This record gives sequence, structure tokens and C-alpha cells, in this order.
Amino acid sequence: MAHAPNGEIEETPAELVQRLGLPFKNLLILSRALTHRSYINEHPEALEDNERLEFLGDAVLDFLSGAWLYNHFPEMAEGALTRMRSSLVRTEQLAEFARLLSLGGALRLGRGEIAAGGRDRGVLLCAAFEALVGALYLEAGIPATIEFVHPFFEKVSRRILLGAETHDPKSRLQEWSQAQRYGIPRYATVQAEGPEHERKFEVEVLIEGEVYGRGSGHSKSTAERAAALAALETIKQRDL
Repeated sequence: MAHAPNGEIEETPAELVQRLGLPFKNLLILSRALTHRSYINEHPEALEDNERLEFLGDAVLDFLSGAWLYNHFPEMAEGALTRMRSSLVRTEQLAEFARLLSLGGALRLGRGEIAAGGRDRGVLLCAAFEALVGALYLEAGIPATIEFVHPFFEKVSRRILLGAETHDPKSRLQEWSQAQRYGIPRYATVQAEGPEHERKFEVEVLIEGEVYGRGSGHSKSTAERAAALAALETIKQRDL
């Protein structure tokens, strides 16, 4: 174990591979998956952060969760499948998966981000989990990635199915909009302020160019969900 600048213990990629039994031979790609841009700012020798791998992992998780749900719930309608998938891959859920792996201790963060509690920040943990999935897909292919992510889906699917998490406001708003033949709602960030570790976003949701709702949060996805809830309330009031 190596010690982080503020004294916290930081797990190396090699130690993470050994602890979790991950099929990585190329530790450089795993290291990149664990590297936040705040670390790059303080360590010019580090060539790349995890944002591109996060993008890839997000796409892989969307596909694998959709395929898993399709096969496991053959009688479920498309709308419910969409809501289930949104719940499986939402920021808070992926951050919880990262916590189950104790991934926070392996993140490569800048000193300021560590001091601000970045090792347990949901947005960072979600991004790291997505980047890890992206790196695993590149390193070992789809079968190994399936083997890695399916247990997480199994673990939470029953709770999601029985709980209110299936009623994702963005999915509900999209279902309503498409049913009205308005197309897919568009989310626009109208403001982003505050330091990086306490950034606050304000988002508007537009349907056919009209603003239906506005929401805020410490991540774009949280702000979008708040905007969708506001839009659903607007629609409810118009229908009264």
C-alpha cells in the first residue's frame, strides 16, 4: 500500500487486481481508469485521465444492462424495461457498486480532491466504476465484462423492481412526451458554478422548444432528474 499525500492509504492497481481477481495484464489501462483529472493537474507526467474510459464504460453498461433485463424479464413491457435500466445505471447506483468494491481507496486524485472527501464522492465513484468497466472491456472483452457486471445487476434488481426507484422521472417524462408525439425531451445546462468539488448545476428540460421544468444538483444527472420532476409537476398542474 502507498500513502496518499494527506496520509490516507491508497491502493495500487496491482493490489486492486489481486484483491478483486480482475483479469488485467495491462496495469496501465487500469491505472488510467482510476485517474481523475485533478490528479493530472498536479502530475504532468500522468498522460491521461479516466474520462474517455468513462464514456466507453457508460455505453457498455447501457448495452449490458439492457440485454440482461431483456433476458431476465421476458414479460416486462418496454417502458418498464427502460425504467429498470435507468435505475441500474444511474449515478447513485453505480457509485454504490464502486463502494461495494471499495474502489475509493484506489482512485488517483489531486490533493485538494482528497481533502474534500473525493474518495467517497458519488459522482467520482460512478465515473470510476464506468471507467473500470470500459477498461475491462478493452482488456478482456465482453465475456469477462459480463462476468464482472452481472452479479451487481442480480444484487439490486429485486430491490429496484419492488421499490419506487423504477419510476425514474426522466423515463416517465420521456414516455409522456413520446405518447403525445412531442419527441424526446432535451436537457440543457443553463448554469454551472462553484469549485470543482462542490460544483452545482442548473438544468432546464425542453419539449418542442418549451421549458417544462428546471432543476439543480451537484451533478448533471441529479439536476436533470430534478428538472424532469419539475416538468412532471408542470404537466400535472396543466391537466387539473
